[in-house]
Amino acid sequence: MGTRGAFDVSLGKQPHPTAGPPADLPVAVTGRCEPSVAGDRRTLSIGGVVLPFPVQQAALSGYSDRPMRVMARRFGAPYTLCEVMLEQFVRSLRDRRRTRHFTFVADEDHPVGAQLMGDDPQGLAVAARKLVECGFDVIDLNFACPAKKKAARRCRGGLLLTQPDTAVEIIERVRDAIPADVPLTVKLRRGYDDSAQSEDRFWRIVEAAFDRGVAAITVHGRTVVQRYEGPSCWEALKRIKQRLPDHVMLGSGDLLDAESCLRMLRDTGVDGVSVARGAIGNPWIFRDLIALLQGRPRPAKPSVEEQADVMREHMALVIATYGVQRAVAEFRKHSVRYAERHPLGSEVVRAFARARTLEDWYAVLGRYYAVSRRWYVVSGSGR
Repeated sequence: MGTRGAFDVSLGKQPHPTAGPPADLPVAVTGRCEPSVAGDRRTLSIGGVVLPFPVQQAALSGYSDRPMRVMARRFGAPYTLCEVMLEQFVRSLRDRRRTRHFTFVADEDHPVGAQLMGDDPQGLAVAARKLVECGFDVIDLNFACPAKKKAARRCRGGLLLTQPDTAVEIIERVRDAIPADVPLTVKLRRGYDDSAQSEDRFWRIVEAAFDRGVAAITVHGRTVVQRYEGPSCWEALKRIKQRLPDHVMLGSGDLLDAESCLRMLRDTGVDGVSVARGAIGNPWIFRDLIALLQGRPRPAKPSVEEQADVMREHMALVIATYGVQRAVAEFRKHSVRYAERHPLGSEVVRAFARARTLEDWYAVLGRYYAVSRRWYVVSGSGR
């Protein structure tokens, strides 16, 4: 476990694993850190965490586990967040092999944030303190996720935007519970809905958050009732940032490639971008954005052989984290997203979806990603 403090984050470079299943399964997989790329760039400060580029990998429920975060870091993401965890779950965690990965933090992971969701201010305070003790550098509160119908009776996630008093109490309790040098951040949607009352409640929470020591907020451009439908309203993000010129705000929503990230930075004036779905099966998005921020051309799309190397590396991390028996099931949702950029996209997606064992998975990789075969990318395909 690393130590906390101010960070000057450097970029990682991914190794290239050999083909085929690893003969000697690793206990841990580590990357190599290399100096930051030189050139003009905009930095981003989240409390004492200073990032060389204004981008983070967002917390993604069911996706942003440690393997995904490590891959993002190796492709340049200067800061990542773990998948959202409920405060009751965190408080109940014991040091068991099956769940240890939720709170495991290695030296190469820093800086890394833990995102919490819940409706109990004191329970969230206890959970936040526990995560800081595990080594997380930032605590992020989720006031954004649309609640599923069966969970709507619990006022958590995006539903807290309808209960500003509870939201502010949560912020107060968590800020008081964690050390002063650990930044507290908040993820919100731009409102519960498009009503004037919803906007007023949003601003009550945001203004109180900064008054109580929140270091930064991330705002998603959809409302809670929109869930994931319709476009993210970047004009709303622009208006919010204009009202917060002296505070750190990141934008989120519809950031599916490096170009859209750059457009959001330029068009809305936000201080940084939080990449969510655009990073699933696409760690290259961080490399590409850094190039554009530095005024360089976007790197060429990864060849089929490069894709295979990265998928092997990601799978090695999954095996190290979950073990051989769980690896294919845990990685399936990532495999199908990687496969979408293959010239035979839908066919490869189906093949990975059918894989049940590690041998099946490597057979699909060998069949569709063989160096000896010639693959032609149709213009405009891939991500």
